[in-house]
Amino acid sequence: MSMRPAWSVLFLTTLIGCAQGLAVALALAVLGLFGGPGAARVAGGPGLLMVLALGVVALIASFLHLGRPERAWRAAAMWRTSWLSREVIVLPAFLGVAALCWLWLSRLHAWPVWLALALLAGCGTLWVCTAMIYAGVRFIREWATPLTLLNFVLMGLASGFALAAALFAALGLPAAELAGWALGWTLLAFLGRMAALLRTARLVPAGSLQTAIGVRSKRIVQISRGFTAGSFNLHEFFHGQPEAVVRGVQGGFVLLGFIVPLALLGAGLGASRPLPWFALAWLVQMAGLLAERWHFFAQVNHPQNRYYAAAH
Repeated sequence: MSMRPAWSVLFLTTLIGCAQGLAVALALAVLGLFGGPGAARVAGGPGLLMVLALGVVALIASFLHLGRPERAWRAAAMWRTSWLSREVIVLPAFLGVAALCWLWLSRLHAWPVWLALALLAGCGTLWVCTAMIYAGVRFIREWATPLTLLNFVLMGLASGFALAAALFAALGLPAAELAGWALGWTLLAFLGRMAALLRTARLVPAGSLQTAIGVRSKRIVQISRGFTAGSFNLHEFFHGQPEAVVRGVQGGFVLLGFIVPLALLGAGLGASRPLPWFALAWLVQMAGLLAERWHFFAQVNHPQNRYYAAAH
């Protein structure tokens, strides 16, 4: 009994997380890491275009999630109280800063430190807004934990730094340090996600059929949903897959999102031609993180499902 993952949201959160991770890697290069400003000037142009491309594709995916895309602008109206509205504002702002960095670099052949700091601030703000959309939903206890924000950040950094390592290797720049950071972020993301899975497995249901309908009887058996037609509740809060599929996806994202990329990044660090290893690590990891995001939604036991226990 869990939520139906929307593919548009899966692509949005996975792609924009990678874009943020790549932006962080490039901004840190401006600040002196990974070859310093010289490497940032070489990799900044194509790297920032990748950030923008990932962000634009993520935005397109987000529009596919809307029933009335022409009303998308209204999503920003509740920015005082809604993390979703804040994300709607911050995401274009983040992409705007990335575009400004690219224009400055392409026209003036320089990347000022203040712009790199602005890009880092945009990444951090966007991560908070995106993660809090879910972590702020207190009645979904699988999400209502600081681990949600932590894992959004770590998985974005892992995939973004893996892409940055592949980019640096493709441009003939030293990529070993970036790959080492990508390996470290991937390991931390693995530990964070395992901690979240362990926490979820230990959760005890906060209610029952008795509390759901306000009846004190010790034994209640639901024999009907109460209606024969479909509904929004049944469509949005049931993914329709057997438990074996959910467990299979969990094993798949652990393997593809973390274990295999760790091995590929490690192999690339010892290879004379690291580009194929780093590129493959990023591709495999992105597939694994898409599966992870599907599981992130599918694992949820939404309280409303107590009313629809006989729905499948």
